[in-house]
Amino acid sequence: MLSRGEKQLDKIIILAMILAFGVALPKCDSAELRFKEDFLSRLVAWVPEILKQQDPETGRFGTGVWIVNDQEVMFPLAVAWSYKSPQNPYYRDSRVLDAIVKAGDALIADMKPDGRWEFRKKDGSTWGDIYMPWTYAAWIKTYSLIRQSISEKQRKRWDEALIHGFSGISENSLKRVHNIPTNHAMALYIAGQVFQRPQWCDQAKSFMARVVAEQDPAGFWSENHGPVIGYGYVYTDALGIYYAVSHDESVLPAIEKAVRFYSMFTYPDGSSVETVDERNPYHAGVRFPNTAFTLTPEGRRHVLRQIQRVNSHGGKISPDFCANYLLYGEEGVVEEQPDENDFVFRLDDGKALIQRKGPWFICLSAYHCPINQSRWIQDRQNFLSIFHERCGLVLGGGNTKLQPLWSTFTVGNVSLLKHTPGDENPTFVPADGLFHVPSSVGIGKTDPPKLALVYGPEKCSLEVQIKDSNTVNIRLTATHKSGMPVAAHLTFIPHVGKPVSTQNMAEITLGEDEINISAEEAGGWIAHGGWTVSLPPGSSVLWPVLPHNPYRKDGHATVQEGRIVVSIPFSSKENEHVVTIKVLP
Repeated sequence: MLSRGEKQLDKIIILAMILAFGVALPKCDSAELRFKEDFLSRLVAWVPEILKQQDPETGRFGTGVWIVNDQEVMFPLAVAWSYKSPQNPYYRDSRVLDAIVKAGDALIADMKPDGRWEFRKKDGSTWGDIYMPWTYAAWIKTYSLIRQSISEKQRKRWDEALIHGFSGISENSLKRVHNIPTNHAMALYIAGQVFQRPQWCDQAKSFMARVVAEQDPAGFWSENHGPVIGYGYVYTDALGIYYAVSHDESVLPAIEKAVRFYSMFTYPDGSSVETVDERNPYHAGVRFPNTAFTLTPEGRRHVLRQIQRVNSHGGKISPDFCANYLLYGEEGVVEEQPDENDFVFRLDDGKALIQRKGPWFICLSAYHCPINQSRWIQDRQNFLSIFHERCGLVLGGGNTKLQPLWSTFTVGNVSLLKHTPGDENPTFVPADGLFHVPSSVGIGKTDPPKLALVYGPEKCSLEVQIKDSNTVNIRLTATHKSGMPVAAHLTFIPHVGKPVSTQNMAEITLGEDEINISAEEAGGWIAHGGWTVSLPPGSSVLWPVLPHNPYRKDGHATVQEGRIVVSIPFSSKENEHVVTIKVLP
């Protein structure tokens, strides 16, 4: 636990970082975050929708292919059933309790002899047997609320199943620090409390100490090299709930650092910055913070901001978030922070830069590493994202595998690496003759910010200059000494169903049909999604440039996951190009 002096120093550092980031903050009438009444009303509104999804015969929830994760709605039902309030009509409601018991019984019926389930997905694919972490966590959190209110026969059945499952988790699932074991450790601690097994609590506490120890000083966790953003929220979620049930103050400094990091790597619309993420590409929409963010004043500021963003778009907060906030979240002081929209921030290790100027938000990444053969660890190939408040994310979108046209630069023959339809176990390393990930990346301390990259025998660079509130220039350079093809690739975020316009051609509606047009055919520019981009001579526009989706067994992707790619070749005579992006007024 930090001393008072250390806390004061940490607050000064936090404020300095906030000033550097210049995160735009909403106005608020109160210096405190109060969410209990709001989230209870949201949860109450969810209950009828959840109940009508349950098959009364089998106890199974959901539609289509049934998966054990469908049963996780038992937890928000349990919170609604146990949360005493005049505004909660479901408190101690027998129908809700009956639905919860049936939900758990369905899990028992599907459980394998060793306490695992077959990992099924909604597409019908199967991925082996697993102690499903999210399901076990929802189940034990549910049981902690209802155990004393169900019959002895029901309690015995659940006791046996849960003790069996968590015994397996204790013996087999806490071998290494990773997002899934971290979630298991949180659930194991709760199981230790429920079943009065202090050895499980001690084991979970020891594992959480390892999680804290493996956190990067910047506040993130890595599962290969550099941050995981999407899965970083799994670590914070598990630590936040673990703290709520254990009051283990040794995890608070890690929570504070993580909350600061993940709050900062958030676009102005509330979506997560994907540029530095080694696991997941860009996903639109507000990334709602978990209960760990309610444990610090700056985290509560981020929660308030994200709630306002959800509300402004007429969105919903999931029943699981509502339930977790009611059970584990902390209301309290929101640290006031200045509205600052003109800054450049660099991570201490120089591996990432964020620039915010007016409506623009630009991220450069210098995280790079060799290609990993795991389908889950993406090639670090795409090092730039550009966001504008009117258009959202314009350019970037993150990383993938088996798709060199998502790479900021390539040297060699891009046809040497591609996804073969139906291949469930591909080789992710290209044949000799292609460099699509760099061996070196650095962010220069220049204005405007600049990336320097090395791909095999060639040196490349990228410089981004914000000209005004509607205009950005991207300056691209590359050597051409090896005789191998050298190209830059700018990955634009598609709006499927919306038009693509050019100077010379009829308007095209972005859909399933392929687009492959040259700069000369287009007339030197294209427009889409509220922006235009200039096309250097010799460049081409390609659509759809699809990723490899690791969450589908055969890796296939839909056009919604694709990118519009502007591919720009270099030669010994043409070693520099400038691309201009304009956002339409």
